[in-house]
Amino acid sequence: MLKSDANRWGSLARFFHWTVVALLLVQATLGLVMVQLPKKPGVIAYFTFHKSLGLTILLLAILRLGWRLFDGRPQDPPSMPRWQVAAARSGHVLLYALLFAVPLSGWLFDSTVALRPLYWWNLVKLPNLAGGPAPDLKAFAQALHLILFWLLALVAAGHATAALVHHFVDRDDVLRRMLPGRRR
Repeated sequence: MLKSDANRWGSLARFFHWTVVALLLVQATLGLVMVQLPKKPGVIAYFTFHKSLGLTILLLAILRLGWRLFDGRPQDPPSMPRWQVAAARSGHVLLYALLFAVPLSGWLFDSTVALRPLYWWNLVKLPNLAGGPAPDLKAFAQALHLILFWLLALVAAGHATAALVHHFVDRDDVLRRMLPGRRR
């Protein structure tokens, strides 16, 4: 079923969720590895891929949020305390905000350097957010991108941990309703 119902996330919501999870794992690994590589022309391809992947994650986050405006959400388990419901909702808002902020901060950082135009998968030329080279903004944008990345990693790890606690400790359907596959 494409849309979510009272018991389970719909197939499109699950597609967005797990696709973004997979891309974030690739993106995080690539980002951490590529900054350790020697500064040679051969590494440009890694940085270009990283930028396009980040912009893809941003696009998927926009699409996911757009879908979320039209799609319902499963009901919370009746046994779930109010504080957990509030924490889950706050965590989801923070995750969405970071899925926007991390790629946008990377785009800003790239714009401050302005070595070459930024293209999304060599197809779409994106505007320079800084209006051209901005050495005075570069260090700030770079630090912001790194801080937001680690915050996203921390919040995502908390999100995954909470899902696992629901599954293995609380033994409710919170995780199961987001897993791919057929309905029970």
